Amino acid sequence: MGNIHMILDAIDVERILKKITDTIIETHKHLDRLALIGIHTRGVFLAHRIRSMINESTGIELNTGTVDINLYRDDWTRIGAQPVVRKSDISFNIDEKQIILIDDVLFTGRTVRAGMDALMDFGRPDRIELAVFIDRGHRELPIHADYIGQTVKTTINQAVNVLLKEIDEVDRVDILPVK
Repeated sequence: MGNIHMILDAIDVERILKKITDTIIETHKHLDRLALIGIHTRGVFLAHRIRSMINESTGIELNTGTVDINLYRDDWTRIGAQPVVRKSDISFNIDEKQIILIDDVLFTGRTVRAGMDALMDFGRPDRIELAVFIDRGHRELPIHADYIGQTVKTTINQAVNVLLKEIDEVDRVDILPVK
């Protein structure tokens, strides 16, 4: 574990989430058609935190859902014979909504592409935007984020782990070598 380098601590995580939230509020003057969709797993927790922060700031409770992308991945046969499929939960109509798709790390763009494909099975939103906690570059697809918490320069031989207290018992971001 000596090769793990913490780049953000719990205070940084909170500050970055506040920055993303404030930018969303500033960009979307009218929040009535806005909804948040978190990509499993950590994107879900980030979506719920952003929803809470928007509610605290504006008093508005946004529709929030979750989407699992495992069966939409273009590499799902390579990641295992039995991919773990979680429940997608979008209990509201996304037609004519402005959706912010939320994930923890933007890397190649493949997870986001799969997320958009999964989202389209639920309807046709007017617009899909992307919010990511960390953008680490190295795109393989022409995908960009509308809301970026922090850009982190990495090599292809490194991984970025966003740890969140809801699942990891701590808020932190680490860079570590790929095994």
